[in-house]
Amino acid sequence: MTNLSITTDYHGDSGCPQDRLQFAAEAGFTHLHWCHQWCTDFLYDPAELEAIDGWLKDYHLTLLDIHGSAGQEKCWYSEREYERKAGVRLVANRLEMLLRLRGEGCIIMHTPEIGSDTPEAELPTIKRQFEQCCRSIDELAPLFQRHGVMLALENHPHGTWELLERFFARYPADFVGLAYDSGHGHISKEYSLAHLEKNLNRLCAVHLHDNDGTADQHQPPFYGTVDWPRLSVLLAKAPLLVNKPLQFEVVTHNTPFHTPDGNPEMLRKFLADCHERCGKVAKLVNEAHA
Repeated sequence: MTNLSITTDYHGDSGCPQDRLQFAAEAGFTHLHWCHQWCTDFLYDPAELEAIDGWLKDYHLTLLDIHGSAGQEKCWYSEREYERKAGVRLVANRLEMLLRLRGEGCIIMHTPEIGSDTPEAELPTIKRQFEQCCRSIDELAPLFQRHGVMLALENHPHGTWELLERFFARYPADFVGLAYDSGHGHISKEYSLAHLEKNLNRLCAVHLHDNDGTADQHQPPFYGTVDWPRLSVLLAKAPLLVNKPLQFEVVTHNTPFHTPDGNPEMLRKFLADCHERCGKVAKLVNEAHA
């Protein structure tokens, strides 16, 4: 059986995730990418982690990566120093969660980035945010390195990769890596694939999903126009992904299975279809390894 990972927020990113975990396990997924509360200031409490740990055991699921929170008022690259410090605590909370739940992957974070369409007037602010983010990484480094956990920085839609590569130049490859989002990359077309190939030694996590090239639709593979054979060849070359399950960050919204209320029958149909599609990508990657 091929090990495959799916995001927990395939239908909703808040509230009790127990049924989402149960349905994912029933569909054959073996691993989870924790994405609940990725865009909030939510701090996980020991009681909540104990409950999640019980569900992981009940459904025989393994935690892979955690999508750290982008934060609202607790933002690790905020120019307000108290917000930045609170953001550092928020990232540390996700590391604590990964360790408590025996996660096998890394913490994935958003960072400031310059886009191909970023107005010139915004560049000074973004560059100050970059320096603030570096301060936060410096403060988090001893904690991450003590536990041997990597911090993975995610590529942006329309991102130029300028700041990502400045992070990579500043920090060692065994600490700060790349989380490649195929949907974001597809929006940026050839430009992003060229940068991915250049930084394959940093690639330690993936957000695999599809779209039609116009928007971040988070569809399962083969709904849109991502070049999966070409991408699979690149994934197969990434040394840090060897033996790591592929991670799919998919949602129901742009599929025939979406219902506003998250109908359990439709969720199960979505997951069965999704598991089959994700398996085809895993087969492409395995064939590229051969």
